[in-house]
Amino acid sequence: MTGRKIRVLIVDDSALVRRILTDTLSGESDIEVVGTAPDPIIAIEKIANLRPDVLTLDVEMPRMDGLTFLKKLMREQPVPVIMISSLARQSSQVAVEALSEGAVEVIGKPDGPYSVGDFRFSLAQKVRGAANARVRRRMMTAPGAIPISRPPAPRAQQPVPTPIVAVAGPVKLVAIGASTGGTEAIERILRQIPAAFPPIVIVQHIPAGFSRAFADRLNQFCAVRVREASDSDAVTPGVALVAPGNFHMRVSRSGGRGRVAVADGPLVCYQRPAVDVMFDSIAEQGGAGVVAVLLTGMGSDGALGMMRLKQAGARTIAQDEQSCAVFGMPREAIRMGAADEVLPLDRIAGRLIALASGERRNPVASTQALPVSCR
Repeated sequence: MTGRKIRVLIVDDSALVRRILTDTLSGESDIEVVGTAPDPIIAIEKIANLRPDVLTLDVEMPRMDGLTFLKKLMREQPVPVIMISSLARQSSQVAVEALSEGAVEVIGKPDGPYSVGDFRFSLAQKVRGAANARVRRRMMTAPGAIPISRPPAPRAQQPVPTPIVAVAGPVKLVAIGASTGGTEAIERILRQIPAAFPPIVIVQHIPAGFSRAFADRLNQFCAVRVREASDSDAVTPGVALVAPGNFHMRVSRSGGRGRVAVADGPLVCYQRPAVDVMFDSIAEQGGAGVVAVLLTGMGSDGALGMMRLKQAGARTIAQDEQSCAVFGMPREAIRMGAADEVLPLDRIAGRLIALASGERRNPVASTQALPVSCR
């Protein structure tokens, strides 16, 4: 996106919200609001005429709801989309479902928990990340059909993923970090992980109010139990803990048992929760038995922490460029030599299962470069 402003189209049925979003983004020197639309029907014509780089899309709108429109858009004319949602339970659940359908980011409505300054900064950063995201055309479920959103089936009705190998071995903890595009990447990995698996801890850059909906959605489809972390939660086999939005998550070990600490704190790499905070807390106690995974995302959060984990004896995996929505965080880890292996997304789950079974393999060499810093 270098050399010109990022072109944004705002789609929201509220004239007040359209004005707030326009005023917020118009104050950024590298962003231009090229148009607004009160509903998806009008937005379709404006997308064709204005060719925006990024779309902000309300969840609840007349004539066609935001999720249905997103699905149609991703199958016919993919554009990076940021979902704008209230924090009401149903709306946040739909917004998180939209992330699995191709939206690259989600943010709470400006009347949510943000101060004016926080909202301005967060929205602008998400627009920049979305502008750099690689979006892919989705396949239709039936010729000419627009899939209709339905609530996920109860957990018991979901097929349990079949393990590639038996799960028992030296891996004691899997730590995963991700940002832009990461909600879909994490879902694709966890869907393949069997129930009998070492503990998993996850930091995904996601706003307050949406992390619980994200964890609840994953729990519907995955064999491992997935939940939003609370302070002092035990790190338990067969359970994946997701850091709550706007809180850092650290992992500690005492008496052979791991626990997470969830707390406020300064932004790290402009993020809270930050992957570096979680990775660093694990590295402080040694990396033996740890596998760290760094997935798609803008910036460099997690790269330094992954290097520290590798130096402490952990195995480290970075997602490759071709399968990333945004090849920022993994790229920095690879440049630093922090990644033992660089794998496409569809091979990461299998590799984790193999490592958990005790399989070993010579790591892929990574290109060394000067360390980066975002603090």
